[in-house]
Amino acid sequence: MVKVCVMLLLCVLVSAWTWSQGEEVTLDPRENCAEWMRGVPGTPGFDGLPGRDGRAGRPGEAGEPGDRGVKGDRGDPGESGDSGSQGPRGFPGLPGKQGPKGENPFTYRSAFSMGLTTSTTTVDTPIIFTKEFYNEQHHYDDISGKFRCFIPGLYYFDFHITVQGQSVRVGLYHNGHVVTLTLDQYLPSDLDQASGAAVLSLTHGDQVWLQVYAAGTEEGRIYADINNHSTFTGFLVQPHLQASWWR
Repeated sequence: MVKVCVMLLLCVLVSAWTWSQGEEVTLDPRENCAEWMRGVPGTPGFDGLPGRDGRAGRPGEAGEPGDRGVKGDRGDPGESGDSGSQGPRGFPGLPGKQGPKGENPFTYRSAFSMGLTTSTTTVDTPIIFTKEFYNEQHHYDDISGKFRCFIPGLYYFDFHITVQGQSVRVGLYHNGHVVTLTLDQYLPSDLDQASGAAVLSLTHGDQVWLQVYAAGTEEGRIYADINNHSTFTGFLVQPHLQASWWR
């Protein structure tokens, strides 16, 4: 009897609480009170396991540029590229500095320049020039009156003579043969002049000189005084060197 009274009291209290919460409770007298009466809320359960990652979201908008990073190490050189086409020609550069003085490639010298100090009428013999203007190598012999070649090559010779009295022919001789012959046709005056020149190819030992030619009918003479009226000059133009000397 007591249990029934307690159960009825609980039902009344639950009904009153439900009514106070604004909920309408419909009691079925055919059902046991425990079937429709709500129990007290239980204790909250433990947190569940983390769920799976969701799908990737849409890309966001680009952010603002960050600060410039520290400069990295220099990379290895890349492979050489193909040669480009030739560019346009540039402007001429400035002249460079003058280089040091080089050695003289032409070390072979042979030259003379002589003057006549005594008038002569001697024919068919070398005219001897004894006044020396230049004869450093002594290739002209002032005793025989002949130039002797010591360096094979091309030589230039010229002469200027003053004639007095009659016409005179003067020849330039090479090894006994006339190379050039100068005829001075003397005119009635105090002095007359003549000259000649030639370029000769000489070998070692060749001789060159001047002499009055075929004076059988001429009685003129080569004039000389302190004013150097008659001169004989020659010099080496280019030596004939072996090919190995030029290498």
